[in-house]
Amino acid sequence: MKLDVTEGRVLVTGAAGMLGSELLLAAPLRIEALGTDLRSAPAGSPAVSHVGFDLCDREAVERLFDRLGTLAGVIHVAAYTAVDRAEAEEELAQRVNGIAPGVVAAACAARGIPLVLVSTDFVFDGTSERPYREDDEPSPRSVYGRTKLQGERAALAAWRVGTSVVRTQWLYGPRGNHFPGTILRLAGERERLQVVADQVGSPTSTIELAPALWDVLVGGRAGIYHAACEGRASWCDLARETLRLAEDPTPVDPCTTGEFPRPAPRPAFSVLDCTRLARLRGHRLASWEEALASFMRSETSANRD
Repeated sequence: MKLDVTEGRVLVTGAAGMLGSELLLAAPLRIEALGTDLRSAPAGSPAVSHVGFDLCDREAVERLFDRLGTLAGVIHVAAYTAVDRAEAEEELAQRVNGIAPGVVAAACAARGIPLVLVSTDFVFDGTSERPYREDDEPSPRSVYGRTKLQGERAALAAWRVGTSVVRTQWLYGPRGNHFPGTILRLAGERERLQVVADQVGSPTSTIELAPALWDVLVGGRAGIYHAACEGRASWCDLARETLRLAEDPTPVDPCTTGEFPRPAPRPAFSVLDCTRLARLRGHRLASWEEALASFMRSETSANRD
């Protein structure tokens, strides 16, 4: 099924978050983006028009859809993203990541409207020696990854011909907490930093990702896509490039995952092959270096204003 949404009202879930808020700002002409979230948007973010709906609750989702009236599509961003905390809060992560996508997909199926579901590289185990393709077998190692995979499968089971799953990774952007911001803060507090160098992925700006998600809804087909900035980097690489762009001389020393243990296991290699998305759009997302430089310039400009 071709999604083919070119006009009308589109619901964006998780609209108070870093990616959801960027989607509201990046909506194409002739599309009215409506946001929903359990919480109100923080200061400086686009307004969320529908607050407090539990997307795990079928009756609440039906009420929301009925209140909104005719919709052209849904982009489901809402998720439990506290990767480490999920190891101790598996039931909550399962509700938000594993159950809600199926509930939302069922509501979309009942109305015949397309759904774009945002997922993650954490559905893979990180043992590949090449970028992961959409048809590679998932094998998540963490609660977060397992619950996100459960959500993918629930959505596709409920509305296979109308659902596109878009996996992404290593997100940062305006209006949220993210790795580059953490590095800049820590550099102001410490003489040296130590950052993991044996986990490799593709840092991805929400400024780059949001238009790609709209393109999947506007012109994509049901199925799975991968969406990330081009190239690959370790967290140490990303930290060093962030500080270089900020003209901050704080040294960054590499360390291993074993030297920086976390409750949730991370994929050692999770670069995504985004060829299918590039064919749809006619071009790839910017390189991670270009996207980071653009983000840093925009942040500098915003701080000056």
